Formats: sequence, C-alpha cells, structure tokens
Amino acid sequence: MAPVLQTSGLTKQFGGITATDDVSLSVEKGARHALIGPNGAGKTTLINLLTGVLRPTAGRIALEGRDITDLESYKRVQLGIARTFQINQLFADLTPLETIGLAVSERMELGRQWWRLVGSKSVVVEESVEILDRFGLADVMEERTATLPYGKQRLLEIALAIACRPNVLLLDEPAAGVPEAERHDILDAVAALPKDVTVLLIEHDMDIVFSFADRISVLVNGALFVEGPPDEVAADPRVKAVYLGEEAHG
Repeated sequence: MAPVLQTSGLTKQFGGITATDDVSLSVEKGARHALIGPNGAGKTTLINLLTGVLRPTAGRIALEGRDITDLESYKRVQLGIARTFQINQLFADLTPLETIGLAVSERMELGRQWWRLVGSKSVVVEESVEILDRFGLADVMEERTATLPYGKQRLLEIALAIACRPNVLLLDEPAAGVPEAERHDILDAVAALPKDVTVLLIEHDMDIVFSFADRISVLVNGALFVEGPPDEVAADPRVKAVYLGEEAHG
C-alpha cells in the first residue's frame, strides 16, 4: 500500500543540538502507526515538523505524494492533516458544543459567522452533537470546557481534530496527565477512530501503544532506531534496553 505521509532525510537542528536526525519515515494509508522513544528522543519535534509548526533544517515531507515541506500549517490542515497536543489547546470558556461547532463551521467555510450558526444552523448542530456523542461527551456539551475533568478535555481535543475530517491524524500523547480511572475512555476513543483516517500516535502508555498500533517506529536521539510490527519491536533486545525495559511485553 502506498504511503500517505512520508519523510525523507528530515533533520531539525537548534544551534548545535540535532533534535531530528535524518528521519525517513513512511506511514501507509489507513495505518495505526505508533512513534515511541525515551524522553527527549525528538518525537514532538517530528510532529511539529509534519504539521508545519517548525521548518526542517534539511529533508522533505510529502502528503499523498505532494511535497508539503514549505507549506504553512493552516494549508496542511486544509489538505487533511490534524493533530492533538501534549498539553491541550482548547478554549476554556467555550462549551464542547461551541468548540466542535467552531471546527465544523470553519470546515464548511462558515467560520466568520460561527457564533450565530452554532445555534441556528441545524447541519452544524447535528454534526457537532453526533461527534460529541461518539466521544462520550454529549452529556457535558453545554458545560464550560474549563470545568470538565481532564480526561474529558483530552477526549474533546481528539473530537475537535476529528471534526476537521482529517485524512491523517497526529496524536501527541493523548493519555498524558489523564487519571488512571479515565484512561480507558482515551483507549476506547483511540481504538474507535474512523478506519479511513491514518493515525500516527505518540504515546508513553504501552497498553495504548500495543493495543492500537499495527506498526511501531522507535526514535532515539532524534533518529529512527527500530521499526516494525509490534511483536517484533517488543521482542527486540535493543528496544528493551533503550526504552521498554526487560520485562515489558515479554
């Protein structure tokens, strides 16, 4: 299957520090691809390069065969790339319904009128409610986002990304900071993502990684270290030594 997202020799340097080191990554269409590695491995830097937050020092990025290396972030969103962040970027004073309504309205090119249309355009409201219900947020859709439990805020961020109808979704540690009692909701939400959406997941929670991914890439010191199916990566002694630990997953 042809890759939907591909990098070639991707490098990012900050002064004398190489955060991303000659990364050539290929993510197939519809894949559930996890990117793991120890703290400081360069995972979030790579996501920032893919989404246009950062510009590479060297290398190229292609989306469905199109070179997007020099495209602005918003243009990448228009082409179908969406992301979540390690620390959520939600509007604290908006409700979940308003938040998703904003994304739906913007996608429908109604963004300038969203504050009126969320309440008056049934197509916006219906789709927003459907998305919120899918992520178990319908019961809190009228509450201020700032008052929601953190686990529900993380779910809302994933729902917000899905509201953009992406072809490629980049999830940057969706379970980070979520209490143990709420982590299963994140796991269920990630597992239930639409099959036609290609997902690249960064995550430290190995239960999520190994239950979700059909392919894993391990990043160490900014460079690709090991790549392959989950069972092979889990069994690789180099990965155990560097990241997973000798007891992890056999």
